[in-house]
Amino acid sequence: MKKPTPSYQRHRFPSDIISHTVWLYHRFCLSFREVEELLAERGIMVTYETVRQLCQKFGPTYARKLKKRLGCLGDAWYLDEVFITIQGEQEYLWRAVDQDGDTIDILVQRRRNKKAAECFFRRLIKGQGGKPRWLMTDKLKSYGAAYRTTMPTVEHINHVYANNRAEVSHQPTQQREYHMRGFASSTQAQRFLTLHGLTQNLFRLGRHLMQAVNYRLLRTQAFQVWKDAVCA
Repeated sequence: MKKPTPSYQRHRFPSDIISHTVWLYHRFCLSFREVEELLAERGIMVTYETVRQLCQKFGPTYARKLKKRLGCLGDAWYLDEVFITIQGEQEYLWRAVDQDGDTIDILVQRRRNKKAAECFFRRLIKGQGGKPRWLMTDKLKSYGAAYRTTMPTVEHINHVYANNRAEVSHQPTQQREYHMRGFASSTQAQRFLTLHGLTQNLFRLGRHLMQAVNYRLLRTQAFQVWKDAVCA
C-alpha cells in the first residue's frame, strides 16, 4: 500500500476519504450537499463547504496524475466548441475527443477566432506529444486557419457531421452545468471539467457492450488506476 503524498498532511481526513469525496463529486451528477449526505450515511461527518474546498484543492492534482497515467489517446481527433454562460458573459468551451469518445482535452476561452483555435491546437499537440493522423471539425473558419499554421500535414476532414462524436460528448458537461446552475468563473469551469472529463474516460466502460464478468474486471482495473493516481 502506497503512503499518502505530503499534500494530505495536516488534513482532518485520511487520503482514502478525501479521494472518495472528490471522486463522488466528479463521477456523478451530485451537488456538494448531496456528497455531504452520502458521506454522512457512512458515518463521515463533513460539511458541504469542506467538500467544496477538498475538490478545489485536490482536483487539479488528481487531474495531472490521471492524465499522466492514462497517457496518449487515439490518433483521430474530433473537435468542437460550445458556448457556456459564466457570470452572464458568453465564453466558449473547446473540446477534443478521440475515435473511442474519450476526452483528450478541454479549454475554456473567451473567443473562438483563429488565435483561440491555434492555442487549443498547440495545447493538444503538447499534451499528446505529437500530431494526429486525422483531424475532424465542423466548418468553423477558425479551425481551417489554425490548421494551416499548426498542422498542415494532417488530414483535415470538415464535411457535415464529421465531428458529431465531439458534439455528442458535450452532453455530460451540459448536464453538470445545469445541475450546478452555471459555473462561477472560467477558472472554476476549467478546473472542474478537466478532472470531470478524465474521470469519465476512466469509468465510462460501455456496460451494454460486454459481458458482466468483463465489465466487473475493467471496473476493478479502473478503480485501481484511480487509487494509484491519488495515492489512496
